[in-house]
Formats: sequence, C-alpha cells, structure tokens
Amino acid sequence: ETKALSSGNVSQDINPLMHPKEPALLHDLNEPLIEHAEGQLFLTETFKIILEEVLCKGTDVKEKVCEWKEPEELAVLLDLELRDTGEPQGKLLKRVKDVAKYSIKTSHPRFFNQLFAGVDYHSMAGRFLTEALNTNLYTYEIAPVFVLVEAEVLRGMHRLVGWTEGDGIFCPGGSISNMYAMNLARYQLFPEIKSRGLWGLPRLTIFTSAESHYSVKKGAALLGIGTDHVILVKVDDGGRMIPEDLEEKIKLAKSEGSVPFLVSCTSGTTVKGAFDPLDHIANLCEKYMLWMHVDAAWGGSVLFSSKHRHLMKGVDRANSVAWNPHKMLVAGLQCSALLLRDTTNLLKRCHSASATYLFQQDKFYDVNLDTGDKSVQCSRKVDCLKLWLMWKAVGSAGLEARVDKAFIHPEFVNVCFWYIPPSLRGKEENADYQEQLSKVAPLIKERMMKEGTMMVGYQPQENRVNFFRVVAFSPLISQKDMDFFLNEIERLGKNM
Repeated sequence: ETKALSSGNVSQDINPLMHPKEPALLHDLNEPLIEHAEGQLFLTETFKIILEEVLCKGTDVKEKVCEWKEPEELAVLLDLELRDTGEPQGKLLKRVKDVAKYSIKTSHPRFFNQLFAGVDYHSMAGRFLTEALNTNLYTYEIAPVFVLVEAEVLRGMHRLVGWTEGDGIFCPGGSISNMYAMNLARYQLFPEIKSRGLWGLPRLTIFTSAESHYSVKKGAALLGIGTDHVILVKVDDGGRMIPEDLEEKIKLAKSEGSVPFLVSCTSGTTVKGAFDPLDHIANLCEKYMLWMHVDAAWGGSVLFSSKHRHLMKGVDRANSVAWNPHKMLVAGLQCSALLLRDTTNLLKRCHSASATYLFQQDKFYDVNLDTGDKSVQCSRKVDCLKLWLMWKAVGSAGLEARVDKAFIHPEFVNVCFWYIPPSLRGKEENADYQEQLSKVAPLIKERMMKEGTMMVGYQPQENRVNFFRVVAFSPLISQKDMDFFLNEIERLGKNM
C-alpha cells in the first residue's frame, strides 16, 4: 500500500513492485521549471517564424521555391554540431529561421516536383493540434477523441469506395499500406504464418503492373515472399494493366507450382497517372480466388468526384484499398489510410500481440475501441485529425471541387513531356539524338534548382530517355503559374 502525495512531496512508502526512489533524480514538485517559461516564449517566436517564412513567403510567387546550397555549405550555415552546452534563445531562433529558409517550399505554387504540394490551413491547424497534444493512437483511454475521429473518417472513406461496412487503419505512408495488404492476404490464406513463420509455406506469387509503385517489390522482400515472385503484368500504351496478360501469367504461375494469392492494381500510377481496369481485374480475382488490392495512394481522391470517379469503377469489389489524402486532397504529410472490405476483424487477428499492459480486457469501457492491436506498430501518430478537420471545413462538395480543378486533361493530372532545345530540333535522325536528349531534363532541373524559381521532376522509363513529369493539383496554382512554368522551361533550356 502506498500513501498519497502530500504537499508536493513524494511519499517515503513505495510499492515494492516499483523501482526504489532515487532522490537525486526527483525535483521538488512545488518548484517550477525555469525552462518551462522560456520554452513557451521560444515556441511563440517559432510560430511567428513559421507564419512569416513558411506560410507567407513560402506561398508567395515572388519568393523562391528553394534557396539552394551545396551540402557542405549548408552544414556550415546551419551549424549542425551538437554540443554539451545549450545555445541562447536568440541564436536558437536563428537556427529555426535558417531551417525554414533553406528548406524546400512545398506549398509554393511553383513546386511541381512531388505527388504532394500546396497547403490547406484547416488541415495544418489539425497538424499543429495533434503535435501539441502529443498522444499515441492505440487505446481509447489515451486518445479518446482520436479513436472516434479515425473511425468516422474511415467510415466516410468506406462509403466513397462503395462499402457499407468494413475495417481499416491509418498507416505511415502508402508503401506501408500496400505491405499491410500483402500481409493480410497471406494470413487469410495461411493463418499459421503468424506462429510458424515461413516454414512449410508454398512458393507464393504476387501480380502487379509493370508501372506499379516500387513498394510492391519492397513489401515482397520485407515479408519474405521475394522480389523474384512479384510477377509484372504488361501494360497498354496508357500504362494500364492488361487483364489478358494477367490471366496468362496467373495460369503460368500455377502450372509451375506457385500459389498466386494477390493482385496489386494501381489507381493513379506514379509517372503516367494510369488507372488499371478494376472491373476486369476483379473478374479474374474472383475466378482464381485471389486477394484484390488497389494501390490508390495517388488516384484514390477521384472517388470524391462524380465526374471522375468512373476511373475507379469496380473498386468496391476489391478486398483492400490504399489511399493517401496527403496527396491530391492536400491534407498534409502524412495522411495514409488502408481500407478493408473485411468485417471479421482480420486486421486485428493478423497483427495482434495482446500486450497486457495496454490492452487489458477488464477495462471499464468497450475494449473494442482500443485499436492498437490492429497495427504492426506500437506508437502510432494521429494522422486522422488533419483530414477530419479539413473535411468538416469544406465538406465533400469542397473536396470534390478541389479534385475537379486539378484535372488538366480527361485522363488524370500527370503530364509527361520532353523539352527539345533549339540545338536538337530537326536532328531526330542523328545517332546520338537520344543520348543528347536524355541530358536535357537533368540540366534544366539543375538550373531551376540553383536559381530557385520552381521544381519539377524528371525520370526515364523503359526505352524512353529522361522526360519531365509535371503534376499540378495544388489549390494555390493559377493560370499565370502554368504559363510561367512553360516559359521557365524554355528560358532555362534554350541555350543548351
């Protein structure tokens, strides 16, 4: 038995199960920490820097997208060294300002480099709030608000997929969502994997398109399936999986003694933004009893749009869907959900470890609200609030308008192109033409980064040499920004 704390002093009597008291490590509970007041002041000043440098200058077209420095120079400017003694607050605030100054401004209207961009201020408010509350999303007792918020957001996303019920969880990125789906599909087929491991399992195979995300192979490697057993299915000219080739490869794998168990479709490929024909693929998955997963990390947000949701026709027939609202919906990193059609608690059965210090079954509330055992993580950040607050602010209609505005052409929002500098025009028949063309995009990219005017990505693909891929979906982008983009490519490349 222990005595209560009295007058701010720790009782001399302690429970024998606890560690002995170490007086040197305990401070007088009546004595305020000096650092507390200083920390509050530092935080206030930091917020001013964030508002000015990141949210004002960082979204102003008159400002640079980046202030490029070489690594060695940047390390000196930031004074990265960690020392035994702390720095005075004035110097520390200079560090904060430098971090903001030399970071890439991903909210800038002329940042076209990634599949995330722009800023939504309601979502950002949610991000600030969850960081300040600093809780962990694994039990209702420690995160009551966020357990309910996550459940409601997942229900809303299920409805958009076309399911009246289901399960799901927010994950640290779309790659992890895809890996969850593989693990769940394998567990459903071979539940003994959880206790016995890979011992005695047959050779398993996964099927995905040749233009799918690289996380499919990474997941196969991590889970012990092996990258050699990820079978790449041919795509058409638009980058969409060809169902006929999928069926041929399923038959071939079965004839060779493999056990096909999952097809990973893509709704919005990373480079071309292609959408696989989900209805046709669903027919094959049902025919051969395969788990159908849809990697809609990029394209899933079209489900908000009555005009464009046809791109994912058949998604309601999938077993699982990965969707990243931090991309097209601009919910802010990270905001990634795995959605499941399953209603048998498969997610929990597959991943639970039943830790008794967290998931006691004799709690005074409904223990089904403790969602932590669904996750392979223990600590899990709150990623649902930013989406919930944004969704509450603008409604489904506002998010639909955001998606519709992003579409540049009927297919999707990715635009891939080569810029041909004057020195190469009319020389397509030259033997070194492709080699010379491959150098154009990297050099223009270097120039734009060093000048800081904008950012756009490039890549090769199969027999195509380096080409630009522009993704323009930020709500902050105007027609003037798109005109600037084309003119800047011309300006930076015309003298090559």
